[in-house]
Amino acid sequence: MYETEQEIEKVILVAVCSNPNQDPEESLDELEELVKTAGATVVGRMIQNLEHASSATYIGSGKVEELKDLIWETEATAVVCDDELTPAQYKNLEDELDVKVMDRTLIILDIFAGRAKTAEGKIQVELAQLRYRSTRLIGMRNLSRQGGGIGTRGPGEKKLEVDRRLIRDRISQLKSQVEDLESHRQVTRARRQENPVPVIAIVGYTNAGKSTLLNTLTDARVLEEDKLFATLDPTTRNYKLPDGQEVLLTDTVGFIRKLPHHLIDAFRSTLEEAKYSDIIIHVVDSSNPVMDKNVQAVYDTLKNLEVKDKIIITVFNKIDKLEEKPIMKDFNADYTVETAIKKGIGLDELNEIIEKALKSMRIHIEKLFPYTDAGKPGLIRKYGQLIKEEYREDGILVEAYVPSELMDRL
Repeated sequence: MYETEQEIEKVILVAVCSNPNQDPEESLDELEELVKTAGATVVGRMIQNLEHASSATYIGSGKVEELKDLIWETEATAVVCDDELTPAQYKNLEDELDVKVMDRTLIILDIFAGRAKTAEGKIQVELAQLRYRSTRLIGMRNLSRQGGGIGTRGPGEKKLEVDRRLIRDRISQLKSQVEDLESHRQVTRARRQENPVPVIAIVGYTNAGKSTLLNTLTDARVLEEDKLFATLDPTTRNYKLPDGQEVLLTDTVGFIRKLPHHLIDAFRSTLEEAKYSDIIIHVVDSSNPVMDKNVQAVYDTLKNLEVKDKIIITVFNKIDKLEEKPIMKDFNADYTVETAIKKGIGLDELNEIIEKALKSMRIHIEKLFPYTDAGKPGLIRKYGQLIKEEYREDGILVEAYVPSELMDRL
């Protein structure tokens, strides 16, 4: 037997800071998490303050020389830049450094390629990868290298020798498949709208606890890991609230700052689950030191997807990890609740808030149903909120809050 050991790539993170109001270290901290999730280890960092990134090599020529020395000292095998590189920047940096050069977008695409499980997820990832790589066939030397490592998963290795025309043909095929999947998704959404069961989308910054919430409430058994983008494909489950109402909970892919536009375009149909929901549950990691910025990134993404006029419930998760508990506020939310989902803290209050939010969306009725329509109170019980049910000689008197879609059936 031959033993094979996969070599872990050692990378150096590089960032250009052109905005004095932004902390490049925060962005590199997140990039380091992304690199670790992709399976590499970080051995060094470099930040340069510039008015704008160099069009030739991203960083200045002096920093390129420093970076060469750092690569030699740390025995790094790759460099990851915090911004999306142009083909010229790729080529020039690789020529100068003689190691693999990657950017934040390529790392995220690589993670997505490893996490996509469904046919739709795989198609969307491949489409995003090909769109990204089609403009970089000349610039990225590492595309022509055989071998493993970050940036080579997914369709990359299959496409190393193809020219732009073949890639364009493949992109057209994938776009057609995505459009077919989108039409199926639209049919599913239309059926949901005919069915009065409310849809609640769970959104949030990646690794905030969205999958944990879905699993805790519905036993969905979605993968939970302390990694960025642990789950990629959306999952929808039925959930019965304590008062008997049924809702559909949908987990969505995690958001992130600097989310590549390739991914937003490719995953638009998946991300838009929030757009077609009745209520949004926004899960926030309250123990994250840059919580406020992550919250803003989520709202920026929702705005990009044209998600508006939704009831938002913000769930401040992981409060058990806080040494000092500050006052939690989200001025964009209609309701807020503090939780530690894994420990079951705050879930009763969350259920009460969901019930209250549903109640605010519904019509109050007080109606006497003849016994010939004895099944209709059952519809109210399933899709609405039954307040009072009284059996009289002339029928069943019901007081309830019901969805407007149900009124025609009562």
